[in-house]
Amino acid sequence: EEGSKKKKKKKKKKKKKKKKAGSADSGGGGEAGKPSKKPHSRLLKETAFTDYYVALGQTDPPTIPVAELFSSQNKEYPAGEIQHHPLPEINSYRINSDEKRAIERMHADVYSKLRHASEVHRQVRSYAQSFIKPGIKLADMCEKLENKNRELVGEDGLNRGIGFPTGCSLNHVAAHYTPNSGDDTVLQYDDVMKVDFGTQIDGRIIDSAWTVSFNPRYDPLLEAVKEATNAGIRAAGIDVRLCDVGEAVQEVMESYEVELDGKTYPVQCIRNLNGHSIGPYQIHAGKSVPIVKGGDTTKMEEDEIYAIETFGTTGRGYVVEDLECSHYMKNFHAPHVPLRLPRSKKVLSHINKTFGTLAFCRRWLEREDGGSSKVNGKHGKQEKYMGALKNLCDVGIVQAYPPLCDIKGCYTAQYEHTIALRPTCKEVVSRGDDY
Repeated sequence: EEGSKKKKKKKKKKKKKKKKAGSADSGGGGEAGKPSKKPHSRLLKETAFTDYYVALGQTDPPTIPVAELFSSQNKEYPAGEIQHHPLPEINSYRINSDEKRAIERMHADVYSKLRHASEVHRQVRSYAQSFIKPGIKLADMCEKLENKNRELVGEDGLNRGIGFPTGCSLNHVAAHYTPNSGDDTVLQYDDVMKVDFGTQIDGRIIDSAWTVSFNPRYDPLLEAVKEATNAGIRAAGIDVRLCDVGEAVQEVMESYEVELDGKTYPVQCIRNLNGHSIGPYQIHAGKSVPIVKGGDTTKMEEDEIYAIETFGTTGRGYVVEDLECSHYMKNFHAPHVPLRLPRSKKVLSHINKTFGTLAFCRRWLEREDGGSSKVNGKHGKQEKYMGALKNLCDVGIVQAYPPLCDIKGCYTAQYEHTIALRPTCKEVVSRGDDY
């Protein structure tokens, strides 16, 4: 209880600071204003304003690329929330160690890229929270969010851009759903939608997600998952075993229940979904962070970056692949396979230059710019690519990631943050005033 009070105080302080920073000379951005608009969806923090960025001198809606916004005011990108590493008996020396601080100074450029990508993520998601409401078509929502992401990150092929497709999985679908062209699904008042998108600067990916709902009956589900994610973030740190993070998450998650239509459901962790380490241009870099107890005893290490994500469900707590696939990604360690079909060669060359080993979706292949105006101009659109894409999947160069679904009729929720295990502390880089 006390901890959460302290945290709230910290948040408030941070907010005031931000306002001050904005109201000072705001250089390139227009006059810094006072944030005033609230999001439509539930259970974001009291401090959430969809136009928080006006305090930084940003326009509303945001149009100034984040790099320009900060460089015009000679400002550093804001650091995320700082927490100490757990296990004080072996980690407390880190806080004041000159050696560890020196190591951090050597990695300052990486932290700067992570913070830059995080600020883009915060501005894009706040803007998205202003228009995500019942009645919006998911395809339009993703298009709008992704275009703003490209604009604020200053899309530049593989150097800067979107980290992966915008997930907007509904209800019993937990992850990896984004509309393909021709999908006219519309967001309903009673839906529970996981919005999961990424930004990347020089391959440094920020992966963060939250759950959108409008009906208060789902509040306990969202609360459970949000608190479980925060527990996972608190438990994570250098020399912590991955399984201990899973245990901390599960303990919090399963202390909640939800009442829907007179029936009470315990909130369960989706046991086959995990957090993961993140490497340059590699969203899943090899280590998995379980969200139930009894898993991998491998330890987290200094200078690793993790996406801590948790999923709660009113269903059976286990997902399977189902529905039409939209997400694809080139295998990070793809073998060199001689390809016979000219069309497969063409699609692979397009993937290599436009996405590299970052994830992409079918909608992007069908855009005029084929996923990047910087790389392809207006001539990137891929025609009749499905056979070629299937061929690339069959030979193991590309991996398909179909939607992951719990049982039909249940509801799933997700919250996720990216954390950097710095030598002196743990930085929750993607933390914002909203979640």
